[in-house]
Amino acid sequence: MCAECVWDFNPEEKRNQKWRDSREMMSFMTILMSQFLLLAEEVTEKDAEGGGSMMSMLILFGPPLLLLFVMQTLFGRSDAKDKARRNEMTANLKKNDPIVTIGGMLGTVVSVSEDKSTVTIRVDDNTRIKLQASAIREVVSTEKKDAEKS
Repeated sequence: MCAECVWDFNPEEKRNQKWRDSREMMSFMTILMSQFLLLAEEVTEKDAEGGGSMMSMLILFGPPLLLLFVMQTLFGRSDAKDKARRNEMTANLKKNDPIVTIGGMLGTVVSVSEDKSTVTIRVDDNTRIKLQASAIREVVSTEKKDAEKS
């Protein structure tokens, strides 16, 4: 493999960060749902005694709807940011950029099609691969590569 194509990339680090974030979110959701169940139990006890009201319905259905709204806002925003980042990355691809594909292959960009949908990468001296631009996980910055060498 060519010397310029070899750099340290640790996909486990990103995967572990996502795992920690998702565990924290699940813990938060579990606490909220347990609080919701306690509220629902109180509301049903009051309704059993008689006199169910609009306020009891709001207490019963409000927290789950609020939770769904917050979750959609949080996850929707992160998805939009990720999509915008990927679109910017593929739009800024140029020759000699070191990349990592979603399959974990390391290579260097040789050419980009005019519509930026396909990219040809060099994996080894005599090996070139044509792939879709969406198959590129990330462009490895040259500053990061230089810092690792020193």
